[in-house]
Amino acid sequence: MRVLARVRAPASTANLGPGFDCAAAALDLWNELEVSEGDGEPDLGHLGVQAFARLASVEGRRFSFTDAIPRERGLGSSAAIVALGLVAATVVEGRRAGPEELLAEGLALEGHPDNLAAALAGGVCLTWGGRIARLADAAPAVPIALVPEATVSTRAARAALPAQVPHADAAFTAARAALLGAALASGEPELFAEALADRLHEPYRAPAAPLLEAVRERLPAGALGATLSGSGPSVICWAREEAASACAQELARRHPDVRVLVLAVSSQGAHAP
Repeated sequence: MRVLARVRAPASTANLGPGFDCAAAALDLWNELEVSEGDGEPDLGHLGVQAFARLASVEGRRFSFTDAIPRERGLGSSAAIVALGLVAATVVEGRRAGPEELLAEGLALEGHPDNLAAALAGGVCLTWGGRIARLADAAPAVPIALVPEATVSTRAARAALPAQVPHADAAFTAARAALLGAALASGEPELFAEALADRLHEPYRAPAAPLLEAVRERLPAGALGATLSGSGPSVICWAREEAASACAQELARRHPDVRVLVLAVSSQGAHAP
């Protein structure tokens, strides 16, 4: 069988505290797709195949997915799958398409533009109204992912959010969101630490993601803060680079039933290696 395309796409962590539905970072944890010539009927129910079909024919093609990103854990697994299909289609068709064009194609399948923007563009991104602003290649801290066995329904997590929030909480979060943008653009760790608090979505999602409060109650030495990854239940502990290994070891000792991954922000989005 002739291989037509090999593509990889990164995990992502969205919101980054106060950046609700607009901020996300690509993570160095990858799903992969190989498209080859072959007989048989493609699985049209697969999200990645559906994404591919938006830009290229699936007839006479075989799709082999390799999944390393945990599903339903708030790490952008579905966004990575959609990004794989979109980018693989452009490779097979021999065409170029920028992240914003692919974002527009993928939003019908992936309801989280923040995750999809980061999966396509890499680095740390802001997205709004179909636009993508890539602020940085990396964050001012090392992301350590704590991934529990439990899963969380994104729909249920969003349903837990109230229709209205107190004005004081909205003002607090707007201020922290501004700090977040400044911290990402400047690469300043101390500013980043101050920016990670949120009152817009995390307090309402916390009951389904108790790990967040457990990590925040006793941050390891060298940690700047912790954020809920997407709608959870995974948590990102943001550590100073020189302290990341020690932080991860301490978190693993405290939470033996949780998978602890020392990651990095990926400067690359979905691509053909």
